Amino acid sequence: MKVYDKINLTMLCDFYELTMAHGYFEKGYKDRVTYFDLFYRRCPDGGGFAIAAGLEQIIEYIQELRFEPEDIEYLRGRKLFSEEFLDYLANFKFTGDIWAVPEGTPVFPKEPIITVRAPAIQAQLIETFLLLSVNHQSLIATKANRVVRAAEGRTVLEFGSRRAQGADAAILGARAAYIGGCNGTACTISDQLFGVYAGGTMAHAWVQMFDSEYEAFKAYCEMYPNNATLLVDTYNTLKSGVPNAIRVFNEVLKPKGITKCGIRLDSGDMAYLSQKARKMLDDAGWTECQISVSNSLDEYIIQDLLRQDAKIDMFGVGERLITARSEPVFGGVYKLVAVEREDGTVEPKIKISENVGKITNPHYKKLYRFYGNDTGKAIADYMCVYDETVDDSQDMEIFDPDATWKTKRVYNFTAKELQVPIFQNGELVYECPRLQDVRAYCLEQVDKLWDEVKRFDNPHTYYVDLSQKLWDIKYGLLKKNSSYEA
Repeated sequence: MKVYDKINLTMLCDFYELTMAHGYFEKGYKDRVTYFDLFYRRCPDGGGFAIAAGLEQIIEYIQELRFEPEDIEYLRGRKLFSEEFLDYLANFKFTGDIWAVPEGTPVFPKEPIITVRAPAIQAQLIETFLLLSVNHQSLIATKANRVVRAAEGRTVLEFGSRRAQGADAAILGARAAYIGGCNGTACTISDQLFGVYAGGTMAHAWVQMFDSEYEAFKAYCEMYPNNATLLVDTYNTLKSGVPNAIRVFNEVLKPKGITKCGIRLDSGDMAYLSQKARKMLDDAGWTECQISVSNSLDEYIIQDLLRQDAKIDMFGVGERLITARSEPVFGGVYKLVAVEREDGTVEPKIKISENVGKITNPHYKKLYRFYGNDTGKAIADYMCVYDETVDDSQDMEIFDPDATWKTKRVYNFTAKELQVPIFQNGELVYECPRLQDVRAYCLEQVDKLWDEVKRFDNPHTYYVDLSQKLWDIKYGLLKKNSSYEA
């Protein structure tokens, strides 16, 4: 069976979403309007923030939501669902509202990245896809941004397709890596689908295919004189690889007046080899020849290489980026935060746990970011109840997210609401920006964070405060529903 020919992504849901939906239907809750927040609890790799990604694929998914006749037959065969419920699914359509933080936005723990307002069954059935899309792409975009920041302005390409966990992980991972700041990818189909520039050089097999390294290099430069990057470590980097590259550059490129070229290192002591190669190239007059490196790189290795004064112009980052190997789970969750009564009032809901980190922030909320008017930097984020507004003409006192006795006064700031409407009454009201614009927006917004928040290790904890009204509601629900004491 060709799996991808048979997939209807509506069926990409946890089975309990269907059993709960059936229960809602039978118990008269199918039309009850609910509010769900999608958020994460902890930053990957111990970092200070994450990058939101995956929204465009969610939009496509919502627009295609439907149960096909074969899906209904499969569910009927499980002998768990009433015919009335199956008839309901046969005419299923999303009619709710969705708000989301735009892709590329830096986000912090417990902030609603996506908020869904929809009838209970609709809101429940989309849980899995929303989570997998945000969890995967936000994880890779966040890792990519760490790698890109470690490279300090040097080119970073995503090289991980062959190590990704499946085709979708490779394709959408390249997309997410581009959002996070990578300049391109080795994944051809991601270029075809999303315009993420695909490039590459050669494998060791190319060099081995010819009778000599020199002949392999010469053939490549003759075929691709304007894109000649030669892999110089198949045999001996400094004794044959770099000298043969220089020889071929002189014989093939110089007569054509071409000075743009490159070499790539894929093994060995990158700092030492790049320094030696740089001197050899410069002494031969190839000062514009760029040196690229690959081989199990991540942000920490790149950081160390640059501290050692490695002469590297471009990094190809593969498995540790596309799999987010050091922290392979983003940990996003999807929680009910409110229900709507028949009179239109919104009743907040809370999840309580003995694990304090799992206690949710209840209610239908707004999320603001405060930017200092004097610096342009992000000062703090602020969550409030949906019917509250922020007056940024007045000074405000906000609380440390982990210590309510520690406060911070903010002044001379501009408040920006972060979530934007995506769907209203089931209709798309949002135009997805070009991916190139998402990447530029991401890099711009990360630049608005203070360097202390961007540290790889022990970053400054960014303030994410609750309004007094929201805190009072949360505290009241805690007292009402548990033995919690402040």
